[in-house]
Amino acid sequence: MDMHIVVTVQPGLLRVQATGHVSLEPAKRTFLEVLDAVAQHGNGAVLFDGTALTGAFNDLERFQYGEFIAHAVLAFMEEHPSVGSVRFAYVLVPPVQDPQRLGETVAVNRGMVTRVFGNTTDAIHWLEHSTSGR
Repeated sequence: MDMHIVVTVQPGLLRVQATGHVSLEPAKRTFLEVLDAVAQHGNGAVLFDGTALTGAFNDLERFQYGEFIAHAVLAFMEEHPSVGSVRFAYVLVPPVQDPQRLGETVAVNRGMVTRVFGNTTDAIHWLEHSTSGR
């Protein structure tokens, strides 16, 4: 079963609900779909709710995903400067959520503004008040 997303536009926020089984290539494709929604709606604050996802990345896949999304966002921002800053708050639970935050660290170290949370309330608060990766 691949990953599927439903994007809901809210004031100041794109809410993405992801379901299915997480694996690297479908996760990359799904991320590009989310960036398409950001371009379409012109909203750079993304709440990605992956609490319904099953499976998990291994450490290499976490690294590769973090690197991929950071490069994709940087390229997106060059191509769509009118969107402004793009920030991603991921809401994940183990085993999809990595307690070491490897993917998050890789993405932030490459210039992406992103953070992983265990609940939606903290994620939304961060999106409303963040301008940097941490």
